[in-house]
Amino acid sequence: MFAGIVTPPLLIATSLGLPPHETSFFVSMALFASGISTITQVMQVGAVGSGLLSVQGTSFVFLAPAQAAGAVGGIPLMLGMSIAAAPIEIALSFCLGFARRLFAPIVTGTAVMMIGFSLIHVGMTNFAGGFGAPDFGSAQNLAIGFFVIAVIVLFYRIGRGVWRVGAVTFGLIAGYALGAALGVVDFGPVRDAGWFLAPIPFHYGYAFDARFLAPFCMAYLVTTLESVGDITATSQVSGEPVSGPVYMKRLRGGVLADGLNSILAAIFNSLPNTTFAQNNGVIQLTGVASRIVGYATAAILMVLGALPKLGALVATMPRAALGGATVVLFGLVAMAGVRIVAQAGFSGRTMLILAVACGLGIGFEQVPGALSGLPSAVRPFVGSPLAIGTLSALFLNLVFPPDAANDAELDLVTTGEDRT
Repeated sequence: MFAGIVTPPLLIATSLGLPPHETSFFVSMALFASGISTITQVMQVGAVGSGLLSVQGTSFVFLAPAQAAGAVGGIPLMLGMSIAAAPIEIALSFCLGFARRLFAPIVTGTAVMMIGFSLIHVGMTNFAGGFGAPDFGSAQNLAIGFFVIAVIVLFYRIGRGVWRVGAVTFGLIAGYALGAALGVVDFGPVRDAGWFLAPIPFHYGYAFDARFLAPFCMAYLVTTLESVGDITATSQVSGEPVSGPVYMKRLRGGVLADGLNSILAAIFNSLPNTTFAQNNGVIQLTGVASRIVGYATAAILMVLGALPKLGALVATMPRAALGGATVVLFGLVAMAGVRIVAQAGFSGRTMLILAVACGLGIGFEQVPGALSGLPSAVRPFVGSPLAIGTLSALFLNLVFPPDAANDAELDLVTTGEDRT
């Protein structure tokens, strides 16, 4: 999960053009915040926390809205919007039954797909060298990016256990080594970094802009439902119940912890946190689900976050190596959305809802000029592929209920099949 935690702050820092020491600090705070959040989630104090070996980390879901906010107001606006929208997830923890009925697989699957599709261009930009790179698109950058993808595919293909689970991390390490061998890594920031960093709450300050509230709220809705799935899976592989009062208490406590931890992460200068799914694979591999492991993991993350040299080492990673890994990661995010949609079945109704939501979400992102006639206060609500795609799917799912006869007719339209 290390790659999953450090990649979002790296991408944010790259898009904002942060200097190496600020990038290092941002990465370190992501690790530290994940450690604190993991303690809260594992410990289960009162109504807060799942009480399971459920590790927390920086969420990719918030990357797209955070980058949009960062382009306008920098890191202060990102963190301010993270805090302002977090009560959505906190409130949903008390009405999970309603939320799960409202956000059917077709809605959540569309949202996850929009996240993946909207982020692929970020990964590809880094693949070619990063924002504003003088050697953008050079053969050397492309070679590093393709090399990382090749290593990831190789580990997925022939690896077993931890080797397969850690394919992305091994790909990043291999790309880093290749970049260093080619002389594109500057280790100066690592030498200049100190040995210890005291976390500084409110380091960047905070800002608020109502135009970005909708995308952040949508992101919290998605992470709420993701957490429900992750915590259920953790309960199952840990030998805990997945129904009944104990399970529901864990579920509510886990989602509530997610919301509170996201506020805590913003206080410590990091993007919102959510439950990670990687721990479920490790629990299955080892058969160990003890919360002691969760506390140890939290301590390791906090120590890593307090080591500036590690943050600097991560910050000097070749952008092409990061791009190679994130192109795969964001593609996997999009395919995870397709898998969620598949739970609803690819009927004519599902295909139509998906077509409208994806068409509007991807279309408005690719042609932002299409919104030029709208008031400036409205554009962010419909210009975000996550917001417009999810809202479209939610609306159509509510006003267009499943019907066998309609589905049969729509199947003819979407497949072009003549059954007469």
